[in-house]
Amino acid sequence: MDVLIDALCIVAGVALILVALDSAIRTFVLPRGVAVPLTTAVFITIRRFFNMLANRRSTYESRDAVMALYAPTALVVLPAIWITLVVSGYTLINRGLGVTSWRIAFQESGSSLLTLGFVRPSDLPKTVVAFSEAAIGLFLLALLISYLPTIYAAFSRREVLVAHMSARAGEPPEPVDLLVRAYRIERLFDLDDLWVSWQLWFAELEETHTSLASLTFFRSPKPDRSWVTAAGCVLDSAALVNSTIEGPWQPMAALCIRSGFTALRSIADFFGIAYDPDPAPTDPISIAREEWEDVCHRLEAVGVPLKEDREQAWRDFAGWRVNYDRVLIALAGLTMAPYAPWSSDRSFYQRPRIRWRSGRQPRAHTEP
Repeated sequence: MDVLIDALCIVAGVALILVALDSAIRTFVLPRGVAVPLTTAVFITIRRFFNMLANRRSTYESRDAVMALYAPTALVVLPAIWITLVVSGYTLINRGLGVTSWRIAFQESGSSLLTLGFVRPSDLPKTVVAFSEAAIGLFLLALLISYLPTIYAAFSRREVLVAHMSARAGEPPEPVDLLVRAYRIERLFDLDDLWVSWQLWFAELEETHTSLASLTFFRSPKPDRSWVTAAGCVLDSAALVNSTIEGPWQPMAALCIRSGFTALRSIADFFGIAYDPDPAPTDPISIAREEWEDVCHRLEAVGVPLKEDREQAWRDFAGWRVNYDRVLIALAGLTMAPYAPWSSDRSFYQRPRIRWRSGRQPRAHTEP
């Protein structure tokens, strides 16, 4: 019976260690978006706690201050849980190898993991176990030290264009402001540099925010900025340029929209946000015709030329918007983005639950 119990302790200990290593490798090392059960459970549990704290705040600024700590806290807690699992696993292994008490087994495990060396193994099997635990401890420490700079470097690159958007489109960013400013400096039909830079931004966003999914919840340095609302402003501006404004067709704007909704859908896939992968141009969108007409009036008021066939222009705009409408609003709710028209202003009652997953939905190929 004692032999069976010792064997079960060793098996259980190895299982705990493998769970911790699996979470660490697939969360930080694997270069693709994969939902890891342990990592997912940690982030969801901590998110519920932060939601409770944020819901008690009366202003958006105070809620933003609370939620700004969510992702960093989760990233600190996650390695602590890995270490706890490894210590527990090796405690079980030491006990299974004949250590006389749970206290001594725990002391040997902690001494080896933290490379303190105040407890010496008594025989060769325990020495091998101690060496392997010390190696895992160094691996987890090196992983944390090396990947935190990677995460913050990606965050900084993301925020450069988000901050730049405030100069072009104001705070909160509005597509009308972006287009009016471009018109006044005679660059309305020469915005290829803008569309190309955001195409590259969307490409990096898709890669970083699925392989390092915690970046999704890193908030901008200023409360009234958000990568979600900035993305929505750019996409709506590109859609208005090629659907509503009278002028030459801008292919880079069309490619920017495609890059944008592809990136947003990939992030939505990771978090299990449902959407129609192949919408029809006539499917309903969250923007009412009256809201679009109001934008048209504001553009006309400053002299921006608009297409005469207003009915066709509306259909074309809706045909572009339908490709990213659902995922944009859902991500604004998921990240508790600050107020911005046509994105987070309609997301407060559509905040999806986090359900990280690795499955992918088919890509849509619908264009107006």
